[in-house]
Amino acid sequence: MPGEYFNVPLRRVAIGSHDEFRQPGAVKAAVAEFISTLVFVFAGSGSGIAYNQLTGNAPNTPAGLIAASVAHAFGLFVAVAIGANISGGHVNPAVTFGLFVGGNITLFRGILYIIAQLLGSVVACLLLSFTTGGWAIPAFSVSGVSVWSAFVFEIVMTFGLVYTVYATAVDPKKGEIGIIAPIAIGFIVGANILAGGVFTGASMNPAVAFGPAVVSFTWTHHWIYWAGPLVGGGLAGIVYEVFFISHTHEPLSEF
Repeated sequence: MPGEYFNVPLRRVAIGSHDEFRQPGAVKAAVAEFISTLVFVFAGSGSGIAYNQLTGNAPNTPAGLIAASVAHAFGLFVAVAIGANISGGHVNPAVTFGLFVGGNITLFRGILYIIAQLLGSVVACLLLSFTTGGWAIPAFSVSGVSVWSAFVFEIVMTFGLVYTVYATAVDPKKGEIGIIAPIAIGFIVGANILAGGVFTGASMNPAVAFGPAVVSFTWTHHWIYWAGPLVGGGLAGIVYEVFFISHTHEPLSEF
């Protein structure tokens, strides 16, 4: 029987309660998400500002792409690691959404996380604007491809990211592979930046795109950086939950 081998999609989705907004554990987790996202965006966007300062706002080069990849990979590795024991280290609304559709976080806690992530990104960009003396915060944009190609690009890249999260951090069968989850998550983001950075900026994260958009007030094609990652993250959560998660594991509140 197919049901013996595959889970029913969305079978474990949980709404939760608005009381979660007042629970000390949930508030602490939200603060951890705020700090982790701030650290990540400050390092990632800050590397872009530093590159622009060093090159006098020169056009993108292979060296600049590699620098962005390395900065985001290292920054995310640290951001996930420092939040893992408190909130799970989501650092990304697409990750939170992907975990929600797999039943690994409630809707109300997920909303709390996403608000914290967006605030962390905005504060990071405001700090960057202040500490660099007003240098422009690099906003995400589409280049060299159509809007719909960029949309699919973001879907595919975020699918890879959230699938990696499930495989290394969420799956109850992960065993010792869970030890390297933060670095694996950082590496897939760095690799995807090498693949898609030239075309979309390789956001894979609505919060990472939101902060620069707010501070620079640049909203062109901004919907791509929400719709693409949320679709990709949701698909990854459904695929991993349906095909690979054991039927016998206990629901997880976070990873």
